[in-house]
Amino acid sequence: MIAREIGHFLVGVMFLTRLPVPSELHHVEGRLARAARYFPLVGILVGLITGGVFFLTMQVLAPYIAAAVAVTVGMLVTGALHEDGLADTADGLGGGQTREHALEIMRDSRLGTYGACALFASIGFRILALGVLDPVEGFLALVIAHTVSRALIPTVLVSGAYARTRGLASSVAEGVGTVEISFAIITAFVVSMIGGYVAGLASCAAAVVCGGIMLAILMRRLGGYTGDGLGAVQQVGEIAVLVVLSGLWL
Repeated sequence: MIAREIGHFLVGVMFLTRLPVPSELHHVEGRLARAARYFPLVGILVGLITGGVFFLTMQVLAPYIAAAVAVTVGMLVTGALHEDGLADTADGLGGGQTREHALEIMRDSRLGTYGACALFASIGFRILALGVLDPVEGFLALVIAHTVSRALIPTVLVSGAYARTRGLASSVAEGVGTVEISFAIITAFVVSMIGGYVAGLASCAAAVVCGGIMLAILMRRLGGYTGDGLGAVQQVGEIAVLVVLSGLWL
């Protein structure tokens, strides 16, 4: 059983990052739903890497440069998966006159003006929020932000509807249940508390509110979420947590 759960976790690592995993896990679509419970744990891993980079670079670089390096490393570790989803979603919602037009735009891999602006805002907000924190605060903030924001993904999979007829996100959502949601939420809540009770509650509340608003926009405009939409939800959640923590710890 332990080996099976480790396998589920590694599937989550494979799906959400570019970190190497055993080759036998490369064709595991059926296991991705079970792996959703471990998305926040993958967030911890990404947060430890980026937080460690921020802590170390703060010893030799100016705060905002260190923040830029940490955010860049995070995009390299994840293959900019969520940033790509945010950009495609912004292009679709910004340029699509109808639901069908928006979904068509989101399928296009080319970056448009709305997507470019969304990426600029996302990267900018994260760098500015991190830049006002000291090395330890920044480390904790990155761990919390990456963890809590990834707990939003399985939550959206269950609470929302899939906008397209069929896709990877819909197949995953069909297998996500109470166990996955409960484990993800508990993991995110416990990890958020490492910054203190107030910071933990504020982080979770900010992520839920901003993620919920993003989901509501997707439901209204598209009739549901897409894989790109999940990336957008994660991004706004991550930004919200970093901004809130920067305000509390400033």
